[in-house]
Amino acid sequence: MSGNYSILVGTTGAGLFQSADGGDNWSRIRDPIPGESQIRALEVDPQSPNVVFAGSNNGIYRSEDSGSSWVKLDSPMEGLNIWSIAIDPSESNTIFVGTSPPYLFRSKDGGKSWQKLSAAIAQECAIGSPRVTAMLVDPVDQDTVYAGVEIDGVYRSRDGGETWAHVDNGITNPDIHGMALSLGENKSLLVSTPHEIYASQDEGETFQSLADTSSFPMPYCRWVAVKADDPQVLFAANGDAAIGNTGTIQRSMDGGKSWETPPLPVEPNSPLWNFATHSADPNLILANSIYGELYRSADGGESWEKLKKEFTEVRALAWTPN
Repeated sequence: MSGNYSILVGTTGAGLFQSADGGDNWSRIRDPIPGESQIRALEVDPQSPNVVFAGSNNGIYRSEDSGSSWVKLDSPMEGLNIWSIAIDPSESNTIFVGTSPPYLFRSKDGGKSWQKLSAAIAQECAIGSPRVTAMLVDPVDQDTVYAGVEIDGVYRSRDGGETWAHVDNGITNPDIHGMALSLGENKSLLVSTPHEIYASQDEGETFQSLADTSSFPMPYCRWVAVKADDPQVLFAANGDAAIGNTGTIQRSMDGGKSWETPPLPVEPNSPLWNFATHSADPNLILANSIYGELYRSADGGESWEKLKKEFTEVRALAWTPN
């Protein structure tokens, strides 16, 4: 992309940052997003890449210029912590939002109006209030929507969000961190938990273990991602512990059968937490450590560089073409 893309970084406590030139220069978004906001969700419109949504602890925001300027949307999510956003790839006016306390919301008009959905998610768990950490809309079947909950497993809707079922047969730990869809010959729903990555090839009816992360150099797993143009290339964000001292990136070139550890230019200061990918350039992949470091690969994860800019605690990451 030769720098002609914008990077968005969501932090907890320092708000939202944007670079409009691929990471060379940065600005902190101050209006209308309060500077102390906790930004835990960023989602790029798959049909209009200049449109981006940001979810925070004080509402949901929309940008139409790759994150340079924002407007706050009226929504029933006021007072909740937004943890995840998903946009229907075939109809991008349909948006799903997951929060903590754990509720699901849907807009069918690009965020102008919202409906609270009827998923019966547990309201208490070992960490207090569960969190809807991940949401996905199946690009092949837009009526199929998934929600991953920390800590209450996987939920699936077959009717575009009207009704939801608890589907985690085969998942031994309901502490869901991340989800991704691999659209290969056998479409797979990937789910990451603290110490295991699972795959389902029957749309969530059953899950099988894809990787026990105790076999990785570092056992704690946060996120999972798929290369935009190759469903066999998977990435896992790992670390030594949930709030640990270092991290790694794991890459699989064969759909999760085997994994390798691409070298990073420095030892990360904390676990790796997120990935950002985009179909505009499948080889451009961004990753972040939870304590503010950004890493970039321009060759599909073969080699990585560290960006100079560092942040506070980072919980959301995205990039989009300008």
